[in-house]
Amino acid sequence: MLNKKIGLITIGLNITITAASAAVIERSNQSVAAFLQSGNYFEAGITVLDPSVKGRANTAYGGGPLANMAEHYTLPQVALKIQATENLSFGFLYDQPFGASAGYSISDPKLVADIGLFHQNTERTQVDINTENLTFLAGYQPDKNWNIYAGAAYQSFDMDIKLRGTGFAGRAALGAYNAALKKDHSFGWLVGAAYQRAEIGQKISLTYRAKIEHDLKTNEYGQSLVLAAEQKNPAAANFNVNSMTALKTPQSINLELQTALSKQVAVFASLRWVNWKDFSIRPKQFGAIAEALGRRGATPDNPQGFDLVKYADDQYAAIVGVGYKFNDKWSGNTSVAWDSGAGDPTTTLGPTKGYWGLGLGLQFSPAPQYFIAGGIKYLIIGDAEAQTAAMYGTKKSVAAFKDNSAWGYGLKIGYRF
Repeated sequence: MLNKKIGLITIGLNITITAASAAVIERSNQSVAAFLQSGNYFEAGITVLDPSVKGRANTAYGGGPLANMAEHYTLPQVALKIQATENLSFGFLYDQPFGASAGYSISDPKLVADIGLFHQNTERTQVDINTENLTFLAGYQPDKNWNIYAGAAYQSFDMDIKLRGTGFAGRAALGAYNAALKKDHSFGWLVGAAYQRAEIGQKISLTYRAKIEHDLKTNEYGQSLVLAAEQKNPAAANFNVNSMTALKTPQSINLELQTALSKQVAVFASLRWVNWKDFSIRPKQFGAIAEALGRRGATPDNPQGFDLVKYADDQYAAIVGVGYKFNDKWSGNTSVAWDSGAGDPTTTLGPTKGYWGLGLGLQFSPAPQYFIAGGIKYLIIGDAEAQTAAMYGTKKSVAAFKDNSAWGYGLKIGYRF
């Protein structure tokens, strides 16, 4: 009989190290693997990603270098699963599935006027997006092989953004634009099913997460000469507007599978789809400025206006790996990851197109009921052309980001009780 713990080892070692450098704001793959562990189970982990995303302005915008605009971040994750009865289980998962922390520093003074990612002083374009997810799950196991589960996700979302210069619509549009989207909490739902054969170390699960709708209190303030020109009132250039911004974090599907090949060797894989094509952010005042530019013919590519953030494609991701058990206390794995990104050209707030990654993991189990796992991944970030918001839907761009990479580090502890 194959060792039933092989499947647990491979999942434990597959430390979640995704990347905001996938050109979208995804940071976690929202896996429910911890909930599908046998018996009562607890785990806690932390992931650190350190990306380097540099580029160069296109010749028409000065041609100078752009320094690293992607900031490192740390993500905590916690999971608890209780097997209440032989047929009924409950789970709690905490993660931070979406986020962004990016800023453009001046690397060439000529770019202040040319590419428009900076103001005419030392201020810079900056974006910070934060989310937190609490997922509550209940599972029904009609027999030893099947687990049918569903639950609710309680999610928070907030965003702060500063746009400087001409880089998002044109010099007349956004001399200085600021938006604070206050934290909003909302509910979503998920459903899934898993099939396992413990005697051969086999498990497969399919999980669907629905989109979550948010309405965020928003304060926008800054300057826009186009509004002053339309109203023929210089004072209208300065604005301070309070409103609500509606957005929907995307629906997704996760397929995860693993099987043992022998007592020592197991293989695992995961596939993920995220519906970024239907995600967009357009605060009220930003939208008013964008529409005014369209009316005045300043943005011929988007005469009806444009969104602050919008993606052209859905995201697809895959991980394939092999786990090996050295002895009763030590095991390891290696994996290859791929992410499609969400279109190219893409937004200047995340100017990359997916990645390829190679991961290594090691797990130490000093006793049968608990383990400590660590992992490292190296990501080759996909080249992308960056475009302003007003260029969306075209092949136009203001800068090219090439030959970028990231290192990811993960640490996790697990306890079965």
